[in-house]
Amino acid sequence: QVQLLESGGGLVQAGGSLRLSCVASGRPGGRYPMGWFRQAPGTERDFVAAVSWNGDNTYYADSVKGRFTISRDAVKDTNTVYLQMNSLKPEDTATYYCAVKVYGPTATMRAPNEYDYWGQGTQVTVSS
Repeated sequence: QVQLLESGGGLVQAGGSLRLSCVASGRPGGRYPMGWFRQAPGTERDFVAAVSWNGDNTYYADSVKGRFTISRDAVKDTNTVYLQMNSLKPEDTATYYCAVKVYGPTATMRAPNEYDYWGQGTQVTVSS
C-alpha cells in the first residue's frame, strides 16, 4: 500500500504563484512515475503534468504548458514530486491530486486509470 500526501494549496490572486508538494510513502524501495491531476466541481479529473521515475521526462497538458513546472527529488528511493504553478488563472481553480504509478508498464502518463494510488487532494483557488 502507498500513501500520498499533498500540500501547498491555497487562495491566490490571478497572476500569482503556488507550489504544490506530494510525498509518497509506504512502499519500500524504487522510484515510480508520478503525476498531477485536477478536478473542478462537476467536471472530470484532468491531467495536468507528469514526470518519469528518474525525472528525465516531463509531460504537460497544453493548458498549463509554459506556466507550470513539475519536478521530483533526486534522492534514491524517494517519491516526492512538486508542481510549481506560475501565472495562475481563475480557470486553474480546482482540487489538485497527486498520483503514483507503481504497477505495469508506462503508457501515456496522461490518463487517470494508468495510476495506482492517489492522494486526498489539495484545493487551489485563483481569484480574478
